[in-house]
Amino acid sequence: MSVLPTPAAMPPASRGIGYMILAVSLFGCMDALVKWLTTGYPVLQIMFFRSLCAFIPILWMVSRGPGGFAVLRTRRLGAHALRSGFGLAAMFGFFSAYQLMPLADVTAISFSGPIFIACLSVWLLGESVGLHRWSAIVVGFIGMLVIVRPGPGMVQSGALIVVAATMLYALAMIQIRKLSSTEPSTAIAFYFTAFCVIVTGLVLPFVWVTPAWRDLPLLIGVGIFGGTAQLFMTRAYSLAPAAAVAPFDYTHLLWSVLFGWYVWGDFPDLQTWLGCTIVVASGLYILWRETMKRAPVPPLVTE
Repeated sequence: MSVLPTPAAMPPASRGIGYMILAVSLFGCMDALVKWLTTGYPVLQIMFFRSLCAFIPILWMVSRGPGGFAVLRTRRLGAHALRSGFGLAAMFGFFSAYQLMPLADVTAISFSGPIFIACLSVWLLGESVGLHRWSAIVVGFIGMLVIVRPGPGMVQSGALIVVAATMLYALAMIQIRKLSSTEPSTAIAFYFTAFCVIVTGLVLPFVWVTPAWRDLPLLIGVGIFGGTAQLFMTRAYSLAPAAAVAPFDYTHLLWSVLFGWYVWGDFPDLQTWLGCTIVVASGLYILWRETMKRAPVPPLVTE
């Protein structure tokens, strides 16, 4: 007789953490597939498959959620389009950077997302940021500079692309905060995915490369992994407070290091580890301050 608890018998917070770990592992798989595919296919074509195939788990999530497909009714298409535009541009930046940089380096820089969100929320959401959070923001940016290593090679390395993509990601998250006052998370995920399919689909005829049979499952897998990960992440935030599950998003780096080392022989150097540690510490501090102030809005990923 097993003494291990069944998933349904586990506390909600434990299940939420489990869903977050699953989500992050699937995102790690998706990132590795994207990096592998960028050597033979245009980024926009990969983004099209990412979005189209993600509809499978996302439509399932909408159909199973409270209200079913009725939650897709909206009067805020313009706001959804703005959020989706930021998210689409961020996805393009991250996917493009995989061609130029090791997975772990891209992931490490992207961890500065919460720092950008905290900084931009002052101007875009009118939020007040005290001395403690401003100090964490400054420390976080220092950590990011340690990873990025500003200099003549910054553009060639792709680091500037990741920084820009992370800022666009932050703008998308801020727009989600605005939308969340009236729109459920499933609707936000649906309209983002639909927007990406339409935009990349319009460009697709100009960049299309006919996939080899061996690559077609990989292109489909990018979307399945990404859409399922988004479903698991949404579930995680519905079961547990953000303060409990959000720190486990940083396990993304472990998957990036593992895939990068095993497939491409890349391993972060000491400076990258140092900068990443500073960025993660500042991000966790900002999360803690946000939690003390109010319950944060669960984020929806843009990858």
